[in-house]
This record gives sequence, C-alpha cells and structure tokens, in this order.
Amino acid sequence: MPFQMIRNDITRMNVDAIVNAANRSLLGGGGVDGAIHRAAGPELLEECRTLGGCETGEAKITKGYRLPARYVIHTVGPVWHGGKNGEKELLSACYRHSLELAAAYDCESVAFPMISAGAYGYPKDQALAVAVDAITGFLLDHDMTVFLVVFGHDELITGKKLFRDIREYIDDLYTEKRIRNKTESARKQLWHTDEKAALDMDMFLIQSAHENASYDAMPCPPPDGQVMPSAAMPDWEEMLKKTDESFSQALLRLIDERGWTDAQCYKKANVDRKLFSKIRTNPDYRPSKPTVLAFAIALELSLPEAKKLLKKAGFSLSRSSRFDIILEYCISHGNYNIYDINEVLFAFDQPLLGSGMN
Repeated sequence: MPFQMIRNDITRMNVDAIVNAANRSLLGGGGVDGAIHRAAGPELLEECRTLGGCETGEAKITKGYRLPARYVIHTVGPVWHGGKNGEKELLSACYRHSLELAAAYDCESVAFPMISAGAYGYPKDQALAVAVDAITGFLLDHDMTVFLVVFGHDELITGKKLFRDIREYIDDLYTEKRIRNKTESARKQLWHTDEKAALDMDMFLIQSAHENASYDAMPCPPPDGQVMPSAAMPDWEEMLKKTDESFSQALLRLIDERGWTDAQCYKKANVDRKLFSKIRTNPDYRPSKPTVLAFAIALELSLPEAKKLLKKAGFSLSRSSRFDIILEYCISHGNYNIYDINEVLFAFDQPLLGSGMN
C-alpha cells in the first residue's frame, strides 16, 4: 500500500517516521506540533534546540524518542496569503523535502499530517490536492509506504465534482430500488384484493420489460450507403486459453499486451512491490477485491473487462455494495485516476484501492 489516506492520531502511527507540521523555531507549538512534542517527551525539544530552526518549505530530522516512530521529520508549511505568494510551491516542497529526508535515512514508511491546513489557513481541499500530487509523484521513483493522516474528511472531499456525481448516482440507484420494492409490494397486495387489476399490472410490467430489453438489444443501423461488416470468426483456441487463466496469468498477459514493465503497472495500481511479487510468482495467488480492482483501474479496463478479471479471482460486482457501485461508476465513466477514486472511497468509508494487505 504505497499511498493511503487514513483517519488516526499521527502520534500513534507505527511507522519509521512521522512528519511534524512545525513552526520555524522548531520549539513546539499548538495543534499537531504540540501533540507530537507531548507524545515524544522533553528529549525531542532538547534535540530541536540544536537544529537552529527551519525555513519554510525545508525539513529537518530528529529521533522519535517516546513515539512509536523512529524519527520525526520537521517541516514548516507556508501561511496562506491568497495563493499568489508561492504557497503551492512551498507546500509541495515540504512534502518533497520530507520524503527525500526519509529516503536518506532508509525509512520504508512515513506518515504525514495535512500540512498548513489548520492554523496556517491553507484551504483544505487545495492542501489535499498538493499533498496527493507531491506524494504520488515521489512514489513513481521510490518504493515507500506513505500515509496521509487526517481526523475529519467531509470538508476535504465532499465538495469535489466526482464525489457529488457518485453520490447522486448512488442515490438514484437506491431510489430505483425503492420504487421496484414499492411496485412489487403493490402488486402482491392487488392479488389479494383485485385479481383483474393485478393481472393487468403484471401484463404492463412484462410488456415494459420486453420493450426495454428489445430496444437495448437493437443494433445501431449503419450510415446511409454503408454495409455492416461481417463479424470476424473468433479465435477459439485463444479463447480457451483465456478461459483457463488464473488471475495472476491474466494480469501478466494484460501487462504484456500493453508493453508495460511490472513496475509501471504496480505503481499505477498503488500496489506494493512485495505484493506484486507474490502475484507474479504464484499463479494460484488469490488477491483481495480492492487489489483486483486497483489493477483494473491501472490497466484502464472497460467494465466488461474488469468484470472478467474480477471473476478470475472469484469476485463479482454487486449493486448492493456501495464500494462496487463507486467502482462501477468510475470505470463506466472512464475515470481511471486511482487517487481521485480513493478519495471518494475514503469519504464513503470504503476500502481503498491498492491498500489491502493481499
């Protein structure tokens, strides 16, 4: 799970390093800064006194002392002054310099707070966008697990268009289901009170379903003057090979068909290198559903293709699962940005893509 948003207390994160949103003196303060100093104990302050402060956008490292983390990386975020004073560049530098420092100290896991999004006034949605861009950009060239630790999440994501569109889609599906349930209830009631009306209702429902099915199945007519091409004969031998494929074999075939390297695929899928190695070396490996869908998103599969890949791992999509509905919507609408999708999943309290342990 190279990048994951999580709701937690950053002082309790069991990682190699946590990042402190510090002030320029590095001598402690309020919010996350104060909480980290209190949890680490007075030894942290004593070491910070030797560092001579820190400039905005830069980062310095100390021991973690009484924290679960081995190190604390201190970085100073910009104060928001309307966005026209280099705030974005400085905030991005906070994440980049912190990650570079973590890599220099051989850290395999790092946890960040939302830098500058509190007392420094940086708009939370914009601060989140900068954090995601900076972290995911770094992970393209590095193997590291990075957590973005937040307390609340509604105001971060619910204003985004993708979230609003998916919420409306889910509401529409649930409304449609309620209408079907009410119709079925009314139909059953009619059979107890008015059989003729019930029979008429059944005939109407059957006719409507038949008309909709017929319309959906009708092929589009060719343009004037053109003849529909004859369908190519299927390659039955190739189809049989694909039918017998395991998930691992299917995934590796899809990667090869795109001419990708393994690293290109698992990084785009937000999947850990060690997990991908298990999938590659074990043809019978059974991944979790979020992992399968992470690869479907990375490979930009169509909805039928994604369903086939899921089936090879023993899964399917269900309209009764909010997680499945969100993924169905994104794939159907061609949204293959795994980090945008994970933000929406996070807001709906669903598992994140690529964040499973298998």
